[in-house]
Amino acid sequence: MDFDVPILTVAHVVISVIAIVSGAVVSYGFLAAKRLDLWTAVFLATTVLTSVTGFIFFPIERFTPGIGIGIISLIVLAVAILARYYYRLAGRWRVAYVISSVVAFYFNVFVLVAQLFQKVPALKALAPTQSEPPFAVVQLFVLVAFIALGVASTKRFRVGPTSSLIVEDLAAKRLPKAPAPRLR
Repeated sequence: MDFDVPILTVAHVVISVIAIVSGAVVSYGFLAAKRLDLWTAVFLATTVLTSVTGFIFFPIERFTPGIGIGIISLIVLAVAILARYYYRLAGRWRVAYVISSVVAFYFNVFVLVAQLFQKVPALKALAPTQSEPPFAVVQLFVLVAFIALGVASTKRFRVGPTSSLIVEDLAAKRLPKAPAPRLR
């Protein structure tokens, strides 16, 4: 471990890695039509923390693409959190949740790729300014993969609303009523 790296940077990186891993698990859940509530909470919380710690832990001297991605990510995450926890995936909020979650996950991976091209010597040699074709090709591949993930996830993630009251209400409407007892 490099002890020259400040502890706040290490914390930010650890949070980001947890966000990416949990994002992959949540994406699997979308494709398998499973809610994975705990993984979702971890993903959303750590992805919010990734953006927030990016603003708090690092000095802001000027507007950068990273700051722009952080701002947009927080907006997208607000939609995901509202759709999941306030609107409980009801109606169109299911689609809003899936799309916003996949977009937030994409932003995490986009930044990961940018960081890899900055920090890994072999990748830095291929694209020292990140404007070279290898960097663009990798980012294009990532974008296409996430578009495909978003489309497939939106089609496959067909779970019901998360509120037990809504589920119980739907079940009550579908189940036949028991006959009334006969009094003699």
